[in-house]
Amino acid sequence: MTDMNSLSSDYVVRAIRPEEWEKVKELRLDALRDPAAPLAFLESHEEAAAKADLFWQDRAAGSGEGSLTAQQFIAEVPDGTWAGSLTVLMEEPGTEDWAGYTIERRQGHVVGVYVRPGHRGNGLIKSLLDAGVDWAWRHGAERVRLLVHEDNSRAQGAYRKAGFGPSGLVVPFVKDAAQNELEFVLER
Repeated sequence: MTDMNSLSSDYVVRAIRPEEWEKVKELRLDALRDPAAPLAFLESHEEAAAKADLFWQDRAAGSGEGSLTAQQFIAEVPDGTWAGSLTVLMEEPGTEDWAGYTIERRQGHVVGVYVRPGHRGNGLIKSLLDAGVDWAWRHGAERVRLLVHEDNSRAQGAYRKAGFGPSGLVVPFVKDAAQNELEFVLER
């Protein structure tokens, strides 16, 4: 068994493979059960659980090894269990993001960040972010960004430790316009 207090070197961080769609689904459903899920994810567990297998297959194919538009990274322990994940979406200049803002530069957008509770606090989130950022740089990104809820201080702390910082952009939270999300960025 992996010592959860050890460094994240006990994990293999890699891109998912399209045929691993069932594990992608399982990890996402677990993430949506987390107490912080309402602040961290735009969909509910019930919404995700109701999606057909074809959705998960397409999702894994679209963000698996070889994709040029998105890449999902997982942290795998020696027994094959997935301890955490994140996805980087490439955003192109001149397009609009989900909030209606025009994308000005080619950039990576980190979404779907989740680390299982028993694997937190050991540097794993930084290892996942490093893999995602490296992928974005290799694919021509000029910066990498993510959005974090203003009340999600745990996530904000993890992102700061990984080198991200607030850009000053604040957008209304999709689920409740009275709340905000903060853009954190890492410049190339």
